[in-house]
Amino acid sequence: MAVDKIRVIISDRQKEIKIPTGIRMLIRRCCNAVLKMENFKGSAEVSVSLVDNKYIQNLNKQYREKDMPTDVLSFPMGKDGKYDIDPENGAKILGDIVISVEKVIEQSNLYGHSMQREMAYLVAHGMLHILGYDHESSNLDKLHMREKEEKVMNLLGLPCTSSYVLNSEEF
Repeated sequence: MAVDKIRVIISDRQKEIKIPTGIRMLIRRCCNAVLKMENFKGSAEVSVSLVDNKYIQNLNKQYREKDMPTDVLSFPMGKDGKYDIDPENGAKILGDIVISVEKVIEQSNLYGHSMQREMAYLVAHGMLHILGYDHESSNLDKLHMREKEEKVMNLLGLPCTSSYVLNSEEF
């Protein structure tokens, strides 16, 4: 049984960068790809907020005690596969993903790939966190999560086109 229906609520809460056509559809496709890859059962609901660096820095400081902007934050609503249910539609409420559009642009330039790939990667990363994955507990978990992210990128037709290793002059 596949995912019944996924509702992705996308909010553009920043004014600096115009969101290109197709990004909202890409975000939805990415959320669906992660749930399909993870054999998620039933209907689901997830919120994705596109923000600026100042907004995400405030969240990062408040929730992680890190006073700096970051690229993506995830706020899972479930634990151990148990989720609150939206009484209107019966969907499992997975949580919220917050993405800095400024960081999307900055990192796509740094890594030499498209804004679309960076956005999809961060959505996949956030979705995996919402589903309970953690890359900060061990190197093995980090590798496992990275493999899943790349699998989603391949499913979306956005494979890795560059190395994530910095050149020596960038150190």
